[in-house]
Amino acid sequence: MKRLTKKQMIIFAIGQLGWSMLSGVINAWLVTFYLPTAGDKENGAIEYIQPGLVIFGFLTILGLITALSRIFDAVTDPLIANLSDRSRNKRGRRIPFMQYAAIPLSVVTVLLFMQPVEAISGINIVWVSVFIVLFYLFMTMYCTPYNALISEFGKTQDDRMFISTAISLTFFVGTLIAYTPFVFAGMLRGAVGYGWSYRICFIVIAVIACTCMLLPTFFLKEKEFVDVKPAESNMFKSLKGAFSNRAFRVFIFSDFMYWIGLTLFQTGLPFFVKVSMRLDESYTMYFMGGMTILSACFYPFVGKIVKKYGKKKTTMAAFIGLALAYVVTAIIPVLPGFIPNYVPGILICVMAALPMARLGIIPQSIVADIAEADAIKNGENKEGMFFAARTFAMKWGQSVAMLVFTSLAIIGASNASNTTSNEITASVIGMTLVAITAVVFCVAGAVILIMYDENRINRILARKKDVPDDEPEDANEPAGDSAE
Repeated sequence: MKRLTKKQMIIFAIGQLGWSMLSGVINAWLVTFYLPTAGDKENGAIEYIQPGLVIFGFLTILGLITALSRIFDAVTDPLIANLSDRSRNKRGRRIPFMQYAAIPLSVVTVLLFMQPVEAISGINIVWVSVFIVLFYLFMTMYCTPYNALISEFGKTQDDRMFISTAISLTFFVGTLIAYTPFVFAGMLRGAVGYGWSYRICFIVIAVIACTCMLLPTFFLKEKEFVDVKPAESNMFKSLKGAFSNRAFRVFIFSDFMYWIGLTLFQTGLPFFVKVSMRLDESYTMYFMGGMTILSACFYPFVGKIVKKYGKKKTTMAAFIGLALAYVVTAIIPVLPGFIPNYVPGILICVMAALPMARLGIIPQSIVADIAEADAIKNGENKEGMFFAARTFAMKWGQSVAMLVFTSLAIIGASNASNTTSNEITASVIGMTLVAITAVVFCVAGAVILIMYDENRINRILARKKDVPDDEPEDANEPAGDSAE
């Protein structure tokens, strides 16, 4: 079978540029749009969903909607993965799913912000609930087969590292583009009003994203690069097989902690800027842009660091580095008054850039390594299920993060229990608690990863032979050695 050229790997990575834009829109804007601050309302923002901790006294309606939709999404991951793994489509097991999902995903993203009632209404709750579920369904239909191709297109560890690097870069760029409405919506607001100033931005982003997602489905012929026998196992057997892999279980548990910490920070970034730093929301775009550019500058060095120290140690160091950046976020309220408000934002961007570069590249490569090693041992290609299982854990982590964020952020607000007003973003105490919680989860992710047996996975990949599950680690083999 053919091996992808670097140009073709870049075309493949453009697909992630597309879906990361849409994912970024949801992560950055769903809470911001539907739970506006007092300052937003002065600029014309409307409350569409009842705010406040009105569910059991510690949850917001929006927090519950997003958490439940993530749980539904997590359940569909193994189903789509199994359908993809078992597909006998003449164009391949993955590309058709991606092609069918791209347009609906883009349309649903826009419709999610097109609520029918211009006031607080139960109809809006139903609208958001339906379209957020559809969003995650179509996202799964695209992303699960897409991620499986990382292992299938990556014939060697070098190929997998290059693909992981490329898609990490496009992910950051896509996320950055999702933050552009913080700048451009303000330019449109006077002409079209508050709500439509953002909706127009979302429509433009969705069109660009859809084009990017379709690009690899037309320019890459899956059958030319992948020749594997469709999996025969049903969904439950495949999912059980993935989680019975000891190395994968350790990685997934660690990754779960990471996604909670990361989602808390990404969801809270606009609020950290407006509430903790007391800056205009446009600074969110500037900080995100600066961190993305600086992170991209570190990309060429990640592969070299991995070859020297191994993926495990490099990932653990990234967890700790990200946690330290979150510590700075937590102490913003107690910094001396003579420090300009934007300085903590710059410091956070600088501190988080290298960890984000590492965590954007290495985890995908680790999953690809585990999936290939499992295929060598068991003789069945279940890449889709491994990546779906990772996505399953990721989405559970994001669900937990959304519940935690919408509950913690309101702590200390003057009217936290008042269901007729929204003070969710007015609490400095709440945002500090969010940052501290993110620190705890990042550190937990690093501690758990200590148990990941990287040496054993590398031996399977290097020697192409079975290794018993109870094989002891070679005492003469350095912990950081990689297969290269």
